[in-house]
Amino acid sequence: MSRIQLAIDVSDLEASITFYSTLLGVEPHKRRPGYANFVVEDPALKLVLIEQPAEHRGSGAAGALNHLGIEVTDAVAVDAHRERLTAAGLATFDENDTTCCYARQDKVWVHDPAGAPWEVYVVTDDDPADASPPASQIPLAPSGQSACCTQAAQR
Repeated sequence: MSRIQLAIDVSDLEASITFYSTLLGVEPHKRRPGYANFVVEDPALKLVLIEQPAEHRGSGAAGALNHLGIEVTDAVAVDAHRERLTAAGLATFDENDTTCCYARQDKVWVHDPAGAPWEVYVVTDDDPADASPPASQIPLAPSGQSACCTQAAQR
């Protein structure tokens, strides 16, 4: 099963976990310092919360988006999306066997016409020993985005 991923920046992780647990009716699938993700079956969604300092996050919807994604079931599906996107003339960037958001992943990145980064990815190890540090402890990319999941997308 594929699911849409929505990664948002939050300035208060605990308050956001409480809010989204209530809104979505599920508890986080994974929690780490400065990070949480929810796996929602209906609607099929992976919601990722990445804690950022309030001065970087800002307020409202404009400061919320970190990146978007489509989680797929295997590397074959990532390859199929990569081929389809490339054949359509879109610029893509591959990241294979990378650790991000406390998981090992294979992925392909693409940007929408306004520059929003999208990743199509598969999780190959949900809790690797060499997991990435929390986004709040990684220097921010020049765009103000978390370096964890969007560093490659900003290239």
